[in-house]
Amino acid sequence: MTRISLPTGFTYDITDLYGDNCVTPAEVEAFAPTWRKSHKTIEKMRLTGVADGHLSKDGVPEKVRFFRLPHIDDAGINTPDRLTYIESFADVACRRVDAVVFYGVGGSYLGGKVLFDVHCGAVWNLLPHKERQGRPQIFFAGNNADPRSLADLLRLFKAKSAHNPGYTVMNVIISKSGTTIEPMTGYMVMAEKLHAAGIANETVAVTAPAAGEGETLLHRLAREAGWPVFFIPDGIGGRFSVFSEAALLLGAFIGFPVRDFLAGARAMDDACRSDDIMQNPALMNAVLKFLAAKNHGRVTEVFMPYAECLKALSEWYVQLLAESLGKRFDRDGRQVNYGRTPIPAVGTTDMHAQTQEHQDGPQDKVVQFVVLKHWPDDLAVPSTYAAETGLAPFCGLRLSDIMAAACAANGTALAEDNRPSAVFELPELNAFHLGELMYMLCLSVAYEGELANVDAFDQPGVEIYKRHLKKTLKNLGKR
Repeated sequence: MTRISLPTGFTYDITDLYGDNCVTPAEVEAFAPTWRKSHKTIEKMRLTGVADGHLSKDGVPEKVRFFRLPHIDDAGINTPDRLTYIESFADVACRRVDAVVFYGVGGSYLGGKVLFDVHCGAVWNLLPHKERQGRPQIFFAGNNADPRSLADLLRLFKAKSAHNPGYTVMNVIISKSGTTIEPMTGYMVMAEKLHAAGIANETVAVTAPAAGEGETLLHRLAREAGWPVFFIPDGIGGRFSVFSEAALLLGAFIGFPVRDFLAGARAMDDACRSDDIMQNPALMNAVLKFLAAKNHGRVTEVFMPYAECLKALSEWYVQLLAESLGKRFDRDGRQVNYGRTPIPAVGTTDMHAQTQEHQDGPQDKVVQFVVLKHWPDDLAVPSTYAAETGLAPFCGLRLSDIMAAACAANGTALAEDNRPSAVFELPELNAFHLGELMYMLCLSVAYEGELANVDAFDQPGVEIYKRHLKKTLKNLGKR
C-alpha cells in the first residue's frame, strides 16, 4: 500500500494509481527534473504572486494571489479585522432577515454551495427557526438564466410573506465585474418583483475592490445605493475564491467555522511546501494525473466522493480542473489543446449509473475517490428482516461501513482490470479537513499548469462565448 499521510490525518492513497497498475516509480523519477522545477516555480509564485506570462482578461499583467488566502494576518488578504467584520455583519443580519439569496455563477456560486451542503445538509431550509439556531434560510440563484427556478423562489417568498408580513429577504450579489449576466439579471428580476410584492428586502454586493480611481459597475451601484460591500480580491479567480469573502460571508451566515476552514487550508499549504514528492500530496497528485494522461491515455478524471453532501464538491472540482487546465495554447504559443476532462460523480449513487462505463468502457480514466473515516451522524441498519436471506447481510451494519465497503469494492474491481484509481481520505467531514482538501486541489492544478506549461489562471475560452453572447443579447434588445 502506498499512501501519503499528513499529521492532521489527511491521507492520499495512491496504491492503485502509482505502481504497476498505471504510473510507475521509474516514470516519476525520470520526470523529476520537470516536477522539481515546477515546485520551485510555485514556491516563487507564492512569494511574489508573479506567474510567467499570466494576463488578466483585459490583457494586462495580473498577479496570482490565492496562495495568500489561508493566511490570516494584517498584511494579508483575509485580515483579522475583515474576518471579525464578516462574522459580526452576519450575526447582526441574522437577527433581522429570514432568508438570504446568493446570486452567483461558476466558482462564485459553487464554492459557497460546498460550504452550505457540508455544514447544513439537505433539509436546512425545512427546519424550524430554532433548529437552525436562529440562522436564516439560504437559497442560491443567478447560477442559470432559468426563469422557472427564479419564479419558484419568488412564489415561495410571497407565500412566506403572506403568513409573516415582516418576512425579510437579503440579496447577496456575487460578481467581480458587476456585469456577469446570470447573477445580475437574476438579482434585477428578484429585486423588482420583491418590491412590487411589498416584501422587505436588502442588498449586499460582493465584488472586486476599487483599484485607484476605477471601480466595478457593481461596486459603483453599491456605493450609490449604500449597500454593504464585500470583496473578491484582485488576482483571485472565481474558481479559487472559496477561501475569500465570496464564500466566507455565506459561511458566516450559516455558522460554518470559517477560521477552521482557513486553518485547514493553511495546514495543507504548509505541508505542500516540501520538495519531497512523497510528503507533498498536491505535487504528487499533479504528477500522477499528468503522467497518467500523457503516458497512459488517462485523459478523463472521474471525481467521486462517497458522501451525498459532497456532490457540490464534485461540481466545484469540475470547474476548477476544466477552466484551469483546458487550454488551446501553452505559454510558448504552441497549440497543444491540453486538458483532462473531469466528470462529477457521487458514491454509491453513481455505482448504479456511471460505474458500468468506468468498468467496461474505454481505458481512458482515473477514478478519484473521496471517503470519510468517521461520520458524525452514523446510523445502523436494524435487524428487522434478519430472517430474510436477501437482507440478512445488511442487518446490524452501520451505513458508514456499507459506504466504505462499496468504495473499496469499486476500487478493487477497477484494479483487477488495470483501471487506476486513488483515494483522498478525510478523518471526518468538518471545516478544517474540507479546507485541507479544497486547497490541495487548488494547489494541485497550479502544479499541473506548470507541468503542462499552460496558464492555469486564465480562461480565454470562456471569454470567446461571452463575446458572442453579449453581441446576441445586444441584437435581441434592438427588436
